[in-house]
Amino acid sequence: MQKDFQQWHIAKEKIHCQSDGQTIYFHERDIWWCRIGVNVGFEQDGKGKSFSRPVLIVKKFNQFVFWAIPLSTKIKKNRYYLACACSDGETRAAIISQLRLISSKRLTDKVGFAKEDSFSAIKKAIKDLL
Repeated sequence: MQKDFQQWHIAKEKIHCQSDGQTIYFHERDIWWCRIGVNVGFEQDGKGKSFSRPVLIVKKFNQFVFWAIPLSTKIKKNRYYLACACSDGETRAAIISQLRLISSKRLTDKVGFAKEDSFSAIKKAIKDLL
């Protein structure tokens, strides 16, 4: 599959130049659409013109950065994919091997939040992985 790195670099520059005055309020357990972008190799990519996908916010460090896990609709049966029951009634797969630090500038729209029992299981799986 061909990846459109050039379009992503244009979009990424616009994201970077956003005003810091545009505060986004997010919390641990939140699920947001996030402009993850086009990435290298088997790293999870965003989709569509905005290069976005939903992410689960695992750890908030401050109002600007957090650890997030990309979510997928494809449920796989292995130790790196865990079911994430969401407040919108959907169950998505949290891809814990793709944990990464993300800037709040990449967030666009809040989807909802992970249910508490799913979130606890995901955090435990991350700790076990480390």
